[in-house]
Order: sequence, then C-alpha cells, then structure tokens
Amino acid sequence: MQKRVLVTGAASGLGRAIALRWANAGADICVADIHQERGESVVTELQAIGVKAFYQHCDITLEADIDSAKQAIVAQFGGLDLVVNNAGVATAGALHEESIEQWQWVMDINVFGAVRMLQSFVPLLQESQGYILNVASQAGITTVPLLGSYAASKAAMVSFSETMRLELADDNIGVSVLCPGFFKTNLDESVRSGNPAMKAVVTKLLDRSNISADDVADAAFKAVQKQQFMILTHPDGRKANLLKRLLPGYYLKMMTKGTQKFRRTAGQKK
Repeated sequence: MQKRVLVTGAASGLGRAIALRWANAGADICVADIHQERGESVVTELQAIGVKAFYQHCDITLEADIDSAKQAIVAQFGGLDLVVNNAGVATAGALHEESIEQWQWVMDINVFGAVRMLQSFVPLLQESQGYILNVASQAGITTVPLLGSYAASKAAMVSFSETMRLELADDNIGVSVLCPGFFKTNLDESVRSGNPAMKAVVTKLLDRSNISADDVADAAFKAVQKQQFMILTHPDGRKANLLKRLLPGYYLKMMTKGTQKFRRTAGQKK
C-alpha cells in the first residue's frame, strides 16, 4: 500500500474522497490545490484520522508551483509513493459553441497539467518504485454529444496513461487510469460553455447519480492495490465500453438514437 501520497485537486470532490480513502488506510497525504481554505479544511479531516497531512498551493498549469510542491514533499515526507493526477475542469457545448480558447484551457489543465506533474515527480517515483493514478472519465472512452473538448481531453488522458504504463514498466512504476461516469461531485463548478443551458444540464446529470465520490475513491483504491490499469466504476459504463469494443457499428447507432433527447435538451436542436 502506498504510504506517501500526493493528490492534486484534493480540496474538494473526488480529490478529497481519494485523499480520505488512502488516509484511512494509513497513508500520509499532500493536499495539492489552488483553494487554500478548502484544502486546509481537508488537511484537518486527514489529521483527525491520525496521519500526517499538509496543504500545498499548486496550480498545475505553472511549473513553478509544481516544483515548489516537489520540494515541500521531499521536505515533509522524504519521498513519494503515489501521484494522483486528479485536478481537472469541465467544458461543454456544441462544436460551434466552444471557442479555441476554451479548448486550449481544458487541454492545458486536464492533459498538460498531468504531463507537467509527471515530468517533475517521476524521478521521485523511480526512487520508491511508486505508482501513478490518473483520473480521466467515462467520457474519455464512451462519450456523448456536446462534450467535444472535455471528452477529447479525457481520451488523451487514457492514451497518455497507457503510454506511461508501458514506458515506466522497467522502472517498476505502475499506472492506473480512473474512468468514472457521472457521480455526485462539484465538477459543475468549473464548467465553461458557450451555451448557457449546459451548466444546468451537467449539474442535473451529476445530481441524479446514485454513485458518490466516496464510492469512486474506494473503487480506485482497491484497483490500484491490484495494479489494475483501467478502472471503470459504473456498471453502465462497463457495459457501454464492452459493447463499443465488440460491436462498434451497433454501438454508434444505439448512441445516436439514445442521445437525441440530450441533444435537444441542451439546445443543439431547436
């Protein structure tokens, strides 16, 4: 089990749940986030469990912040066993509604943020023969309309994770990629869209799920201990992924028909 853990985006939502799950198993945690008040609140929760924890301001778009986090972790923990690339944002909208600036924004955080993190922290993981958990999304493997930039960023995370799993094998560094479907979290706070209706649509999809962030974190913890590569947390997601792999033509026809209402609700069709 990983004893020294860094979680980005750990001040709330899934990041907080992941931090708590590993802490409950005895891990010390670096809570890396841009929201200090929330982050320090999570640190208090972790310390109440009896583990060592500290908050580190870290904007994953800034190499200087990442370098500072690395120095702090070495000072506090003496090394690192697990990097959880959880920090991310959401975008939504039809092709004509998403500006290039919006595409660049989501890619810079969801994809390049993870790349920056690993370029900095892999040397520490080489020392400990540690582990990487990248948080992608079900949208990265089986998506729906109006999530072009978000789904593309998460698909990139899946592919990047597979590449790292192979590339770092000789260093005995394991890699898993977490691909949850919609679950109750605060991801909708970060939604950017050229369509004003999309934020409400995303919020509704998150709120109606019967799966919690704690459920997703627990599934991730158990899968990482087994060194499972792709972690699909939702039964419907697992079925969709299997159908897409076995019957891709049928899958696309089914999804085209099944997402008609969603497309209209979101305002793509009047």
